[in-house]
Amino acid sequence: MPSSTVTSKGQVTIPKEVRDRLRIGAGDRLSFIVRDDGVVELRPLTADLKVLYGVLEYNGKPRSVEEIDEAIRSAAAEPVRRTDRG
Repeated sequence: MPSSTVTSKGQVTIPKEVRDRLRIGAGDRLSFIVRDDGVVELRPLTADLKVLYGVLEYNGKPRSVEEIDEAIRSAAAEPVRRTDRG
């Protein structure tokens, strides 16, 4: 089990094994979630977009860049519908 020591400034070095597993490196931002049972969750706030490859599935016909641009233009031209969130 990886471990680390807190410095006098409250800093901790995240062990390499953990950094590799979370795919985090220098400059990445992290969040700390302290649960009611005292367990602390460490989560990366930054992610490599390559990790998301294949997450969404599309079974339709492939679209050209021009078709996508036209769909965006059409949607942007439609009036904005507001909802009452009362």
